[in-house]
Amino acid sequence: MATTDVLKQEIIERFGTPCAVMDLDVVDRNIKRLQSLCDEAGLANRPHIKTHKSTFLAKRQIKAGAVGITCQKLGEAEVMVDAGIEDILIATNIIGAARSGKLAKLQERVPLKVCADNPVSLETYAEAGRSAGRPVRVLIECDTGQRRSGVETPNEAITLAKIVCDDPWLEFAGLMFYPPLDGWPATQSFLDTAKDGLASLNLIPEIISTGGTPNLKNIGTLDGATEHRSGTLIFNDRMMIAAGVAEVQDCALRIFTSVVSRASDNRGILDAGSKTFTSDLGGLEGYGLILEHPTAQIHKMAEEHGFLELSECDKRPEIGDIVRVIPNHVCVVVNMFDQLVVVNENRIADVLSVEARGLLV
Repeated sequence: MATTDVLKQEIIERFGTPCAVMDLDVVDRNIKRLQSLCDEAGLANRPHIKTHKSTFLAKRQIKAGAVGITCQKLGEAEVMVDAGIEDILIATNIIGAARSGKLAKLQERVPLKVCADNPVSLETYAEAGRSAGRPVRVLIECDTGQRRSGVETPNEAITLAKIVCDDPWLEFAGLMFYPPLDGWPATQSFLDTAKDGLASLNLIPEIISTGGTPNLKNIGTLDGATEHRSGTLIFNDRMMIAAGVAEVQDCALRIFTSVVSRASDNRGILDAGSKTFTSDLGGLEGYGLILEHPTAQIHKMAEEHGFLELSECDKRPEIGDIVRVIPNHVCVVVNMFDQLVVVNENRIADVLSVEARGLLV
């Protein structure tokens, strides 16, 4: 096995910095862990590919046992369908994509599952189904405390399900949840009430989908759930470490970045800024964990530079040093890169294209 110093030299010589580097051994371990958690809970695994945006990794997850994938945007789904993946849930209201005609075109190719929390979305999905000549399967998104999207009461979910059933170009597939960590009892109450109301309409939800990597702590505790959606676990990040679902050794993606300035003893500059790490703090201090100098802090960023605060460091980086940074929120960081450098046993093994990056429709 090569040393980390040898890997750093290979990275700087072949790619320069900043560079996004993915450890395939850690990725495979994380894929296996997620599949095992779902299997043990008796749930189907439907990983969310918005984290990695890669057909190679999506196929790796499916080969390990995933029933299908979750996408956040229709453009991501288009890329995955082109790669031969067909069991896809799009886990957000996609009114814009539906109105543009993109949903109908993709629905012609494969039967998609989409989510909705309002009649306007349902109307646009029905039109897409009619244009495609194939009904669109719909999950009703339900909010049980996140206060993002989703209907807030079981009655609203039942009302939307009836609209779905009354439209020949829609099919009712089930319910979708992303409960807060402490919201699973409320989610159970919501689900039980909703199922009773759906039964009065002779509807049985085929899919009850739960989501979130932090919610792996609660996986399997919702009676009636059929599948779980987790995205971040494949790479992990500082937010997942803080959430208690990962440790440093579970973080598969690191940003290799160079120290390019040390204007004074207590500060320095990296060649990676907001165009690398993004501005997502995720409730943490600083914009990433520097493995070589864990008490250093990336306390501020310009577009191309990270500002280092080094006053707490016993050993401080020198100009020209290459450091490895675990980002706060890996999903948004991956979306900044066209490619990931794949390493195995500290040696460069491949370069992986991030095919679905930047697809926002």
